[in-house]
Amino acid sequence: MDSVKTPTALQQTIRNRRSVKKGYNDKPVTEETVKELLEDAIWAPTHGVRQPWRFIFIGPEQKETFADKVAATYPEDRQEDRRQYFREPNAFLIIVMDEPDSQKQWDENFGATACMIQNFWLLAWERKLGVVWKTNRHIYDPTVKEILDVGEDEKIVGFLHLGYFDEKPIKKARIPVEDKFSRFKG
Repeated sequence: MDSVKTPTALQQTIRNRRSVKKGYNDKPVTEETVKELLEDAIWAPTHGVRQPWRFIFIGPEQKETFADKVAATYPEDRQEDRRQYFREPNAFLIIVMDEPDSQKQWDENFGATACMIQNFWLLAWERKLGVVWKTNRHIYDPTVKEILDVGEDEKIVGFLHLGYFDEKPIKKARIPVEDKFSRFKG
């Protein structure tokens, strides 16, 4: 008879992590906390140790101005809705990636940046700091790149919405690995 294996702390963190999209409480997300999390998150695998990322933090003091500026990039009939949307999180962390000319290096940079974001997300979850990685249309808008001083050779990979929460979002099932697994038949 097989023994029941107790999940490790890492396994539990991976399986328990959720996207926290709303329901943030009033506890402020500080720049210091975000920097502490990033100090470990940047240990993600990165080809050639290029570390192709940089970060832009928008804290509570800048949130209103930021919300107004990004909302203004939307059609007039959507601006108020977008303004409210950007006011909900307690803070934002914008992830920016170097965009090299080589497709191979671009793919490597994106993969490394995604790994770093996952590290950040798991570390934040351990501290009960909610995160959701957003890739809404504004990350592709040249005006938003200008607002954030993102260069032509850089890509906004996403806006991480940040906020502490009281209620954990519900767990959503995953497709079993066996349904996605195959063997090479060569």
